[in-house]
Amino acid sequence: MNNWEKSAALLQKNERWIPGGVVSLNRKSTPNICFNTGKGSRVSDIDGNEYIDYQAGFAASFLGHNDPDVNAAVADTLREGLVLMGAGPTALEGQFAELFCKCVPSVESIQITTTGSEATYHAIRIARAVTKRDHIIVMQGGYNGWHSDVSCNVISALEDVGERVSPGEYPYDGSSAGVPATQRALVHIVNYNDLDSVRYVLKRYDVACLLLEPILQNIGIVQPMEGYLEGLRTLADEHGFLLVFDEVKTGFRHALGGYQSICKVQPDLATFGKAVANGYPLGVIGGKKKYMDYFVHPDKKERVLIAGTFNAFPLTTSAAIATLRKLSSPQADVYGHVYRLGAAMEQGLNEIFAAKGIKFYVARQGSAFCAYFMDHAPRDFHDILVNHDFAFDQLYRRKLIEKGIFHFPLPIKQGSISYAHTDEDIAITLEKTKEVVNSL
Repeated sequence: MNNWEKSAALLQKNERWIPGGVVSLNRKSTPNICFNTGKGSRVSDIDGNEYIDYQAGFAASFLGHNDPDVNAAVADTLREGLVLMGAGPTALEGQFAELFCKCVPSVESIQITTTGSEATYHAIRIARAVTKRDHIIVMQGGYNGWHSDVSCNVISALEDVGERVSPGEYPYDGSSAGVPATQRALVHIVNYNDLDSVRYVLKRYDVACLLLEPILQNIGIVQPMEGYLEGLRTLADEHGFLLVFDEVKTGFRHALGGYQSICKVQPDLATFGKAVANGYPLGVIGGKKKYMDYFVHPDKKERVLIAGTFNAFPLTTSAAIATLRKLSSPQADVYGHVYRLGAAMEQGLNEIFAAKGIKFYVARQGSAFCAYFMDHAPRDFHDILVNHDFAFDQLYRRKLIEKGIFHFPLPIKQGSISYAHTDEDIAITLEKTKEVVNSL
């Protein structure tokens, strides 16, 4: 399977009207494949190839593509003729907010956005309003959206950021032009799992918030070391900044209460997206009511603006309600199913790589996994840059795609198992993986 002529032609056609040919440039890859249908764990491209999918819309389709229960809820909303008015409250947004807060007990109230990027934007703005400070801390290798505060050092090459001297921080090398120098000066990038680098920044700047994925899932699965998240909570309390968890990827994929319910560390604010509506475009910012109420602060000079014509769009809100109801259902046992399949995937990959004597480490959290071609669990992005075999990873992914197993064809990107995956899917995937590894 290596014929993607129609996909290549479509990209070339799109490039006439769209810069780069795609509307989100991180979708562009080699090979560049145009997918047109998806059902459950399978997707098909316009060249007629079918794949078992572990990309899942960057982990968004947690229940699987075109989940029938979610689609039925959206269809019901269409039939009921609910309209986008942009005036007054809606019953759907209230139903969703109540259900969400019951699912995530640490969240006392929420606001609904269209994307996760918007949610992190609002979180930073609230933190600055609350603390009357401007500086923020983010993680090297993390991804928190596209806006200027976080459009930095997402997966920068070592030659771009240089060797790190610990404790310390990385320069804002940027993943986007057009960010004012005055704004770049307010953003401080540190390594994950390193409390000393956070202390280094806190000694020099008045920090409004520290924003991080509690597990770094933009660069695979990099898990917190013992005491790290607890240490961040302590530093936030001691220094008066807000601790913000970006759970756009971790939220609802790992537990109904978000990863914060697993690690038992409560952030001041948290953002969600992706799996919360099974891939429909919806984001959430939530947290302690005393901070969320800055959206309605009685003093206009203290009030934080939130607006958006498509916030809580009826169709996406219906999808989110249906998704949370299914995730909450004991009969569905979503988490039991995906955790069991994740464990089978991890065990199978370990056996395959060990049999070939390949240097590897399979990292997993529940249904999310990543094979690193290095001999230990990654501590942070710098560790991966120095030790991971990127060339082998790139070839490994390409060969899997040719055999009908789709992982995003870029090294260290997370694999995502959905509720729609079956034992047979995992068995086929491991069989094809063994063939690929033997051929390499």
